[in-house]
Amino acid sequence: MASIKDVALRAGVSTTTVSRVLSTPEAVRAPLREQVERAIAELAYRPNLAARRLRQRRASLVGLIVSDIRSAFFTDVGRAVEDVAYRHGLRLILCNSDEDPAKEQSYLELMADEQASGVILSPTMAGLKQLRPQAWPFPLVLVDRALDSTRADRVVLDNHAAARRATDHLLANGYRRIALLAGTHSTTGQQRHAGYAEALAAHGLAPQPVWMDPTREAGERATAQLLSRPDRPDALLATNGLLLLGALQAVQAAGLRPPQDIGVAGFDNNDWTSLPALDVTTVAQPTYDIGRTAAELLLQRMQDPQRPVRQVVLEGALVVRGSSAGRS
Repeated sequence: MASIKDVALRAGVSTTTVSRVLSTPEAVRAPLREQVERAIAELAYRPNLAARRLRQRRASLVGLIVSDIRSAFFTDVGRAVEDVAYRHGLRLILCNSDEDPAKEQSYLELMADEQASGVILSPTMAGLKQLRPQAWPFPLVLVDRALDSTRADRVVLDNHAAARRATDHLLANGYRRIALLAGTHSTTGQQRHAGYAEALAAHGLAPQPVWMDPTREAGERATAQLLSRPDRPDALLATNGLLLLGALQAVQAAGLRPPQDIGVAGFDNNDWTSLPALDVTTVAQPTYDIGRTAAELLLQRMQDPQRPVRQVVLEGALVVRGSSAGRS
């Protein structure tokens, strides 16, 4: 079988020129391209497609590692990342870490083994504290969760401001014993706690945070315990959609109705939050924009590895509904 070197010798060109004719023929001048094509035909040359796929593998694969795929937030982010990847001819591997630092590490190692061109990561708190982006053979873009000290591109929500806005709304409607249901595994939970505590402090009120795994089940258990107290809170603020769903299930199980018996608000404006039977006040995150921006930052980093690190901070929008209506 003829080799690419044989074609180059017959056409009187370099092997690089032959490769360009095979991969991007429009980039080669017509006379030179025709010269190479004649040589290919005369020698009955057939490119080694398996070798070409191996060479192109790194350039065609990106990874997305999220902490909990059950969260609608990450479903929307993942859709946006996939849309951008597809438009640029990239394959996407989606991994779910289950908020487990060891599982997260194993998936990062998998991305290295698969020679990924880049990875978008929503890290656990423990993983983030140990993360050294420059130690991996691919660029990393952090999404939703980040530390200022981590030298990596990131796309985040202004969590402090969003939580402050939601808490101020509850305070303005007369609620005073506001409990926060917060996830323990991420920087977002801490940042949202800071905004919530700041709003309460401005009114001389003490915060009532309850820290837990950021799951529906944990939110339901924690809320049930809060509601069983004689000094139960008069409002709940959940830091993610799964905790919010669990809180509402516990409220309903206790025979309580928002807002008559207790105010309820939370993060993530999922479709179910607008159902008339629930009508839940939420902080809407620009989930698609978060994923799209993260994918675009990754593409830019892949093209220019030496560009300065960039942080994109997006704003949440408070969607006021009946669950947090003013107290009569």
